Amino acid sequence: MSKTGTVTSKPGGERSEAVRAPSLWLTALLLIAFAILVALGVWQIERRAWKLALIDRVEQRVHAPAQPVPSPASWPTIGAANDEYRHVHVSGRFLHDRETLVQAVTEEGPGYWVLTPLKRSDGTLVLINRGFVPSERRDASTRRGGNPDGQVEITGLIRMTEPKGGFLRDNAPQHNRWYSRDVAAIAEARGLHDVAPFFVDADAGSQIAGGPIGGLTVIRFPNNHLIYALTWFALAFMLAGKLFVTFGGGLFRRKRFVHERAGGSDAVARRTGSDAGTIVEPT
Repeated sequence: MSKTGTVTSKPGGERSEAVRAPSLWLTALLLIAFAILVALGVWQIERRAWKLALIDRVEQRVHAPAQPVPSPASWPTIGAANDEYRHVHVSGRFLHDRETLVQAVTEEGPGYWVLTPLKRSDGTLVLINRGFVPSERRDASTRRGGNPDGQVEITGLIRMTEPKGGFLRDNAPQHNRWYSRDVAAIAEARGLHDVAPFFVDADAGSQIAGGPIGGLTVIRFPNNHLIYALTWFALAFMLAGKLFVTFGGGLFRRKRFVHERAGGSDAVARRTGSDAGTIVEPT
């Protein structure tokens, strides 16, 4: 006996199997699972289209000519969708005594990002990520030659604030430990006012001899959505095959012909009776 049906004996030792349909609940669950898998695949295709469009927009922003940094009037509307990675330029004077070091790991190794407020002529401040310094150059006294006192012109990319902290690590302003570039928290800890809600990653052209290494912005958007979509569709296809075998297989089952054994008493009776002929049964 099997889980899907019962086995009965036929004259002459032949067997047939009566298939029992799955329960209504199991059928509903299988259909729901199939619909969910297809929906997930379609969603990943849509996500892939969105990601490709995002990558294209970012590429255009990064390589566009530098524009003036957004004015304070536009700060409330600044957002990642329309502004992150915009190529901008800004001028002002660095407040080196208010710099903040944020832990970082780059292609140069472990160390820190140096975030320094830049005071503009209108009195507003823009936080500039001047670049990377290794741990042995953490102390500002080791890089005084790279800290200009006068007016500077910075070009770079707009980046969005990174609130709270990094992966599994919260910023600790009271202990001057920073794991993410949280603009609001840094401004509060350093007593800064009228600060832009974003920061600017300085490019390599803004690097000053003896100062932090600029131009290390990593622009990477993982795009595995096609693989995910194919995975979901493959699972849906396998489930559809299971549904076909369970519900539709019997409609397409070929018939096989079983001939009576010569000399059998039952065969003789059947051949001489009104139902004489070949026995046909489903396979």
